[in-house]
Amino acid sequence: MSFYNLIKEYSREEVKKEIYNKTPGDVENALVNAGSGDMNDFMALLSPAASNYIEKMAQISRELTLKRYGKTIQLYIPLYLSNECTNGCVYCGFNHRNKINRKTLSEKEIKEETDKIKEMGFEHILLVTGEHPKKAGFEYLQKAIENLSEKFSLVSMEVQPLDTKEYKKLEKSGLNSVYIYQETYHEKNYPRYHPTGKKTNYKYRLETPDRIGEAEIHKAGLGVLLGLEDWRVDSFFTGLHVKYLQKKYWKTNYSISFPRLRPFEGSYKPNYEISDKELVQLITAYRIFDENLELALSTRESAHFRDHVLPLGITTMSAGSRTEPGGYNKPHKELEQFEVADERTPREIRETIQKMNYEAVWKNWDEAFLCKDS
Repeated sequence: MSFYNLIKEYSREEVKKEIYNKTPGDVENALVNAGSGDMNDFMALLSPAASNYIEKMAQISRELTLKRYGKTIQLYIPLYLSNECTNGCVYCGFNHRNKINRKTLSEKEIKEETDKIKEMGFEHILLVTGEHPKKAGFEYLQKAIENLSEKFSLVSMEVQPLDTKEYKKLEKSGLNSVYIYQETYHEKNYPRYHPTGKKTNYKYRLETPDRIGEAEIHKAGLGVLLGLEDWRVDSFFTGLHVKYLQKKYWKTNYSISFPRLRPFEGSYKPNYEISDKELVQLITAYRIFDENLELALSTRESAHFRDHVLPLGITTMSAGSRTEPGGYNKPHKELEQFEVADERTPREIRETIQKMNYEAVWKNWDEAFLCKDS
């Protein structure tokens, strides 16, 4: 049974009703049961009733994070290989209808970009593309991963969904992690945001983490685009998805990201705003729900916000991001996917982390733990 079959057993309206009917007593019970992974407790932590417990949630979340990860923050940098796309996602700057310049990096340009990235000190690189099977498809990605796995300790990707056999081949080529966002678990409204292209197939995208698990990829990253639908309900289904995957594909690790809609070419306005306070509630709810999840926050968020939530549960952050192909060697803002909010250099972010008495980690700690003594 795939997750698609499981989610069909739930009524979105009933889930929403349960979340919004949670009481302060339900929240207090969830805090007592911190780390239980109970979906009913997770509902309480996501509920409006929990808004008066955020300080307590932050305290518990910080304690759980320190216990599991210590004072470490893993840093990564995205490398945008291509902004060409065949999809018509209404919220994305790469929408094929948008009148922006298109570019897919050549091998030479990838080398120029990665030379710049290596100078910054990064060992974890995230490959990002639009979804264009011909311009940036499997063969293109495989070649890039083969080359970059020789330069970087950890190579991840956030690209179009692939088949299990393709993920297996990429894992052998050096791929460590795959990030795939459902954007929203609201199947009925999903077509409103994805009117054209391969991404219109809700079920195929939803079952992508199953294929990642079948391929025994080291880590899978999940999340929804905050701003499309009710964040409380979509986050419940994300948590349900994680629990399903952990049980079925226990060899794979999991992470959650928190992308909020940012300005881009086309300027799509969010349907459901999520405030800074509510995002803090969401981050800490995930940590209390599962202390082993990696929680990632990108440069979509401001420097001020990222600095303040860093001790509350975040384990992974991007730094120095450029969201356009070729942006590190030759910046071209007209190619970017969205505007970066935290524009600090990697050095500045590292110094901030150190001032907070945390350690900036430039490589994959999981692999470090697995290394045997020589």
